[in-house]
Amino acid sequence: MKNQKGFTLIEVMITVVIVGILASIAYPSYIQFVAKGARGDGLAGVMRVANLQEQYYLDHRSFTADMTKLGLTADPWIVENTYYKVDTTLSGDDYTVTSTAIGVQATRDATCATISLTSTGTKSPSECWK
Repeated sequence: MKNQKGFTLIEVMITVVIVGILASIAYPSYIQFVAKGARGDGLAGVMRVANLQEQYYLDHRSFTADMTKLGLTADPWIVENTYYKVDTTLSGDDYTVTSTAIGVQATRDATCATISLTSTGTKSPSECWK
């Protein structure tokens, strides 16, 4: 019996504790990374709609609040990954494109749940555009 190979219960328990500690440290960083990646899709959606607004302005000499007139599938437009919806509001001769987080992204990335870009180039919140 002295030459028996294997792990003792104590060794297995220590390994489980170490893996648990490492996982508890890594998981929040992973969630933050996933949220920032999805935010990139929201930013890309805002930039796409702003570009379409500028093209629409060249053709019609005005902006539009109707996303379907920009060639998008719905109003508001849901970005491909379904984490953000993008909408446009008009104020005189200016527009504001707003990307709003939906679903789990709204809780994961509460600071950047609403991202906007105006026709004058104002980006808010500024820390979300970095």
